[in-house]
Amino acid sequence: MTDRYRLHYAPDNASIIIRMVLEDLRLPYATALVDRRADAHNKPAFRAINPAGKIPALETPDGVIFETAAILLWLADRHGALAPTPQAPERAAFLKWLFYLSNTLHANFRMIFYPRQYMPDAPEAFPALVTGARQHVRQGLDLFEQEAQAGHSWFNAEVPSVLDFYLAAIVRWLALYPKGQTEWFELGAYPGLKQLVSRLETRPSVIAMCRAEGMTATPFTNPQPPMPHEGSVL
Repeated sequence: MTDRYRLHYAPDNASIIIRMVLEDLRLPYATALVDRRADAHNKPAFRAINPAGKIPALETPDGVIFETAAILLWLADRHGALAPTPQAPERAAFLKWLFYLSNTLHANFRMIFYPRQYMPDAPEAFPALVTGARQHVRQGLDLFEQEAQAGHSWFNAEVPSVLDFYLAAIVRWLALYPKGQTEWFELGAYPGLKQLVSRLETRPSVIAMCRAEGMTATPFTNPQPPMPHEGSVL
């Protein structure tokens, strides 16, 4: 590997979060497309990199890391930026919200987007599953709205943290996916979160991500489906 890092990605997947952070840290990295049109995430080549078959995965000098929150935390700690340090008094609060975002809010969004993965033999139950997941997402957004207005140094501050980048991606997806089923979400109902994502849209790292992934200049406040240079969005 000639670059220090190699990001295995698919357009508008969770890999956009890692791409933004790599760009914000100004780290050299290469990319490897996981072509979901060809079901590449379930093929042996990618399973050898991430046996769970999920995107993203990041090759590092210390080995491969997968799971979005794990990659974010590892990068922040390794490079001493975009998160409170392990010794900082704010570290505990930052960690609990990072893992709540990963384990609860993001997980419930996946139920909205992929109900078949959770109940493959009961399509008649999809509406109830989606309704329940939406309610949990609303509860999570309400909690993050409170934190966005609380004046933290590690969330919705002038200098973002990895938590900001992660939440911004979730906000984008809630407004776009599944196509035609997003009327229940309105960013304007969350002024603190809207402030957060608006600030991020001016950062060079986000601009670079948009250029690489074929997104418009307002990927969070007025998201549009991407026109990726390669790969597909599923």
